Amino acid sequence: MLFTTVGIVHLSASIVALLSGSLVLRNPKGTNLHKKIGYVYSVTMSILLVTAFMIYRLHGSFGILHWFAVISSLTLLAGIVPILLKRPNNYMGLHLSFMYWSVIGLYCAFFAEILTRLPFFFDFGHDITVIFYMLVGVATAIVGGLGSIFFRKYKEKWIALGESFEK
Repeated sequence: MLFTTVGIVHLSASIVALLSGSLVLRNPKGTNLHKKIGYVYSVTMSILLVTAFMIYRLHGSFGILHWFAVISSLTLLAGIVPILLKRPNNYMGLHLSFMYWSVIGLYCAFFAEILTRLPFFFDFGHDITVIFYMLVGVATAIVGGLGSIFFRKYKEKWIALGESFEK
């Protein structure tokens, strides 16, 4: 069966997480809207990650993509904890950094998913494992690199905006 319940939940959560994560990055930080959309992102990302650990179709066992899900889980958790604990000492920078990279990691996974579909449209032979992981690496490097440029450019501005709403 091509579509399983876990797969449908995973796909649905990924779409909502991508949309809400994009809105959180795009909109002003610290507002009530930011907080509400941020909670939507956090919940749907949590569902996405839980279901990721239930999908074993590619390897048949715990694989490298599951390790990416572990890293993503830790990044999301590290971004949520400062907000839930309401720690005023430098929590804004930690929250911003980890949540930003959580969304960028989701973009990396999204573009890797798109690129890894390409070999199925072209004849690369029977063993496409190397091409599959090469495309995952290319997507991650490009999206992560672009994300790093934007992060360095806007981090201080975003932290200042977020802190102004906290006062």
